Amino acid sequence: MQLDVPVIGILRGVDAAFFGEIMAASFLAGLQAIEITMNTRQADRIVSDYRHSVPQGKLLGMGTVRNLEEARKAHAAGAMFLVTPNCDEGVIEYARGRDIPIIAGALTPTEAYAAWRAGADMVKIFPCGVLGPRYIRDLLGPFENMPLMAVGGITPANVRDYFKAGARAVGASQALFGREALAERDLKALAENVDAFIKGCPKNE
Repeated sequence: MQLDVPVIGILRGVDAAFFGEIMAASFLAGLQAIEITMNTRQADRIVSDYRHSVPQGKLLGMGTVRNLEEARKAHAAGAMFLVTPNCDEGVIEYARGRDIPIIAGALTPTEAYAAWRAGADMVKIFPCGVLGPRYIRDLLGPFENMPLMAVGGITPANVRDYFKAGARAVGASQALFGREALAERDLKALAENVDAFIKGCPKNE
């Protein structure tokens, strides 16, 4: 999974009728990848409805894929990548068997290594909010080649610190799109928020 823009926008609980506008505005603002969480109402329908509208080079995936049943639903909907909150080796195996990039969730060193060894394209360290960038740096001590994505508590104020610590990518929701912009369906503000967030995420620190 090639992320030239190392940010995944996470949408949970978004209105299906508003999703297309969010996707278009976000991609135009420079975002490369969006994930819809499985516990969003009509999540699989959203992905199946908009999968063929995704521009070349952009990605629409499904997150909060907690088990094999949800992985099958995401695949059937046409998800271009999967993101899990937990380390389920069966889900990783399922995704790899169908050539679907997968970012597998973990928190402890044991979970992170298990996800990586099982074949995850990237390991999502979640939740990062209580541990901070130093935890990413500490994990990369013994696992220096492990591609880590930081999720949970990532904001414009601290995102650069996560990249300095060695994260390959970050995932963010309201801190990326803007709480008010989402609530008020303000696409101009949403696009400005996305653009500003991305500019704080250098490819290489």
